[in-house]
Amino acid sequence: MDKRKICVLGGGCRKCEALLAAAKEAVQNRGINADIEYITDFAVIAGYGILQTPALMVDGKVVSEGRVLRAKDIGALL
Repeated sequence: MDKRKICVLGGGCRKCEALLAAAKEAVQNRGINADIEYITDFAVIAGYGILQTPALMVDGKVVSEGRVLRAKDIGALL
């Protein structure tokens, strides 16, 4: 199985940190081989067309924007 690429995009606020923690938990719970990146540079975030943070990208596709997902919700997206 290929390694998944998961990106959490946000400015470093509590909600962004919560989404990052939930993404890590989801990967661990599902036993998925993944790299998790935390992007806080707003120029990069805007380059993806994201208008609301926190946002979650899986394998280059934006799957959530402006919400803090729970680990089980992220797991379902993986």
